Amino acid sequence: MRYDVVVVGGGPAGATAAEDLVRSGHSVALLDREGRIKPCGGAIPPRLIADFNIPDDQLVAKINTARMISPSGRHVDIGIEGGFVGMVDRKDFDPFLRARAEAAGAIRFTGTFVRIVRDGEGPEVIYRDKATGEQRSLNARVVIGADGARSDVARAEVPGGDKIPYVIAYHEIIEAPAASAIYDPTRCDVVYDGAISPDFYGWVFPHGKSASVGMGTGIDGVDLKQATADLRLAAGLEGCKTLRKEGAPIPLKPLDRWDNGRDVVLAGDAAGVVAPSSGEGIYYAMVGGRVAATAAAARLASGRVKDLQLARKLFLREHGQVFRVLGAMQNAYYRSDERRERFVSLCHDLDVQKLTFEAYMNKKLVKSRPLAHLKIGLKNLAHLTRIVSPLYT
Repeated sequence: MRYDVVVVGGGPAGATAAEDLVRSGHSVALLDREGRIKPCGGAIPPRLIADFNIPDDQLVAKINTARMISPSGRHVDIGIEGGFVGMVDRKDFDPFLRARAEAAGAIRFTGTFVRIVRDGEGPEVIYRDKATGEQRSLNARVVIGADGARSDVARAEVPGGDKIPYVIAYHEIIEAPAASAIYDPTRCDVVYDGAISPDFYGWVFPHGKSASVGMGTGIDGVDLKQATADLRLAAGLEGCKTLRKEGAPIPLKPLDRWDNGRDVVLAGDAAGVVAPSSGEGIYYAMVGGRVAATAAAARLASGRVKDLQLARKLFLREHGQVFRVLGAMQNAYYRSDERRERFVSLCHDLDVQKLTFEAYMNKKLVKSRPLAHLKIGLKNLAHLTRIVSPLYT
């Protein structure tokens, strides 16, 4: 059988692409190696829940406050007005998405991608079957590579696919303690401290009966496990039972090209679509899967290879400006503890809080309050030029 599309990778991007394609009448094979759980804080905004029809039973917690913690230990609590941020556990969420794609009509295969060959009629995905260890093949007309930040599909097929910048994320899932003055099951803590992460941040994210505690860094030589142990100690969580430990690369920048100009297009982490500064990936992975499915369907319908470029164009048209703003913020404030201290000071501003969360919840930059933008811009300039003290709010 020759499938219209073979999707390599069954995380949020691949499962979304597979489901969208089968619901639009295409034959789809979904290849996933299974058994791997990506380290992830698990936060999903209301727009994701609405756009991708996520049922309430997938939410392990509902968050109403974000606490930003500076290197000196100062903090600011940012309330989420009129809503919440949902939390999911990837060990359950990813299988749910794969099962939903299969229920819609995708044919699932379990194994590891090896390579792509071509038989004259289209690409043939060679994979190693998990159960037997034997190499098998799946014939396709188009392939979607959704196999993570160090994508084998991207490296083999897409120019520049082997040069994606990334940080390494590591977290430990622990049994959640009882609610207390230092641990709130409805609050996410984000720790901007060079002693925990010299170039990114650490986090404590509630997951109901458990919690995700972790950090990320792109600097070689940082002991991720020791940094996470230090974070647990600082958060009063060192005595909590550890349930599992996970680590993986997280991309920092969308690739300049997402397709091979022929029959392969990338999606999710394979295309580099994790938001700078925040490290948010689930929403953008699922959007990436959706636009990859749109591009693949267009390529199948028209026969034009240039239609594969639609994936990147559609994604950046809607989210490119947000990525540029977040990238500039990360470059400006994550480079030293003094800058991190200033960043947390800036977060005390009510306009910053409101505009930031409006953009996060709805995935659009808010342009209707020009005076607030001007005020924030002036404060930002004052911090970056050291006109004001890091403690100035």
